[in-house]
Order: sequence, then structure tokens, then C-alpha cells
Amino acid sequence: MVKQRLEQQAAAEKITERALLERLVTEGLDTLDHPGIVYRDGPTGRRAALAVGPDVWEVVSALRYTTGTSERRVALLAEQFELHPRHIRTAIDFAAAHRDGIDAEVAANDAATERARGLAEGRAELMAP
Repeated sequence: MVKQRLEQQAAAEKITERALLERLVTEGLDTLDHPGIVYRDGPTGRRAALAVGPDVWEVVSALRYTTGTSERRVALLAEQFELHPRHIRTAIDFAAAHRDGIDAEVAANDAATERARGLAEGRAELMAP
């Protein structure tokens, strides 16, 4: 039954069973190491997120704009995301253990934001009287 489910899921995702199995094991180990972290599908692929809130990269991105002590920064983000501080710490701990992947997601979002900003500015220039 497990083998059949693996075959069906791999076919649905158009990937090999081995690739699916590797992803499931990796994500499973990550969730064991970091309780409160889940993986979600999205437009940019699968990404780590807090089970109770935003993607990990979103927390890390917001963290860049905070100042003060570590506890103050955690408290600010907890307030911003309307989460308990322990959830913010969970995201930060996960990001610290998966720095390259999270940094890449933050960079991809920054690039998308810059493209959107440029498009909006270009549109405004074209629409100006």
C-alpha cells in the first residue's frame, strides 16, 4: 500500500519515486528536528513554514528590519505576525540550520519585489500627463 501511494504521488508530481522519497525523508527529519515547522507547496516550490503562520523566509526577511536585543527583536516579530515568541524562535532556529536555502528564498523575494517596483515606476511614468 505504501509503495502504491509512493508511485501515485510521484506520478502526480511528475518526479521519480526516489526523488519523492528523498524529499519526504528530508522534510520528515527537518520536522523532527524543528517541531512546529511544516512544508508547503507554493508558486516558488516547496518551502518551510511555521505550522501556525508564515513561511520561515518571511520571518527572516522581517528580522532584517528590526533592531535591539535578540529578545526585543523576537518580541517585535511576534507582535507583527501575531504569534507567540517561541514560534518566531522556531523559525529563526530553522533558518540558522538551513541558512543557504532560506537566504536564497529571501533573495528571490527581494528580486521579485525590485522587479515589481520597477514595473510600477515604469507604469507611472507612462501614465504621467
